[in-house]
Amino acid sequence: MSDFDKRLTPARPDLAAAHLRGKVEAARFVEGRRMQVAAPLADVKSAPSPDASLDTQALCGEIVTVYERNEGWAWAQLQRDSYVGYVPEAALSADVVAPTHHVAVRATFVYPGPNMKLPPLATLPFLAAVAAVETNGEFMRLAHGGFVFARHLADVAQRTEDFVTVAESMLGAPYLWGGKTPAGVDCSGLVQVALHAAGADAPRDTDMQARALGFHLPVDESPRLQRGDLVFWKGHVGIMRDADTLLHANGHHMLVASEPLRQARERIAANSYGAITAIKRLA
Repeated sequence: MSDFDKRLTPARPDLAAAHLRGKVEAARFVEGRRMQVAAPLADVKSAPSPDASLDTQALCGEIVTVYERNEGWAWAQLQRDSYVGYVPEAALSADVVAPTHHVAVRATFVYPGPNMKLPPLATLPFLAAVAAVETNGEFMRLAHGGFVFARHLADVAQRTEDFVTVAESMLGAPYLWGGKTPAGVDCSGLVQVALHAAGADAPRDTDMQARALGFHLPVDESPRLQRGDLVFWKGHVGIMRDADTLLHANGHHMLVASEPLRQARERIAANSYGAITAIKRLA
């Protein structure tokens, strides 16, 4: 395992997960500690610094395995998609509580009491998972404190039937490299979040998704595309809304945009990612 994907493997020259002993070289090996994202959203960075690049994000309620805590940063692996990176230690809690609900709207507020006129404590993004302990009028009280408008929550097991509908709900969301919410999302984050809302697991990055998701359609024979097909370029991915229309978070519009595939294909080929590398259809 000398040649491993650093994005998905908790191993550094100085430290690695205990289960990797004998598979990777490291100065020491440690057992991980199971923790939970307690903040509304936790940025996962490439290095333990506020100035480091954003690799991905973890939503409230997600489980992580922490292998090191140092100067306010936790080096951890996300349980959902196995991504490894540095998370602000303050965003994590050792008190792991099984979520009962997730946020079913673009965002919702956490209030100090069951009253919308109170100043909000926090903003929870779409799909953030919470543990609700009781209903108080139109609000639900959360296990970690605060109240959320009940109709903004859905049972944690509830899934949408059409993942494209989820992606369409993010139309106009600003582009954010590494982002995974309607407040900021990138191309592969849009695919991953939409599929998760439909109950399907997906890797985080475009190259991983191109390998793992669906089955190949011919690229050069202009196949008849359908809603839900994924179109890949090197470093980019979009979702077909129908046979002709592509939905994608992209740096040209700097937001989630919908446009004819033909138009996107010509522009992308000329300016950035080259020709389409794969078209995948999900089972």
